[in-house]
Amino acid sequence: MAHHNDFGKIAENLAAEYLQKNGYKILVSNFRFQKAEIDIIAEKDNLIIIVEVKARSTDAFMLPQEAVTKTKIKSIVSAANHYLEEFNKDNEVRFDIISVLPDENRNLKIDHITDAFQALDAN
Repeated sequence: MAHHNDFGKIAENLAAEYLQKNGYKILVSNFRFQKAEIDIIAEKDNLIIIVEVKARSTDAFMLPQEAVTKTKIKSIVSAANHYLEEFNKDNEVRFDIISVLPDENRNLKIDHITDAFQALDAN
């Protein structure tokens, strides 16, 4: 497995731990629908939280959350709709991004961006 894949997995695990420590219940990780994948689906306060985890080893070129393009948003929204239908969920949905970057001491830091985008942004 390539180093960036390992780092991505570490970031997803770190994000899941962060969410759990902050009162979120993880419903599923790496939910796939067609070619789309949702990194984490969680629940808190009767909301379904769709979480895209973005990790970078540096922010020299762009912040991790800037890598979530309109195409990626459409893909996430499509997979989220499928999840809601498949599991008969009628909760309100929120889309979050968790970015993971190393700080100057190489410690990984999390930036949790709640309500990062709306399903309407995909249009």
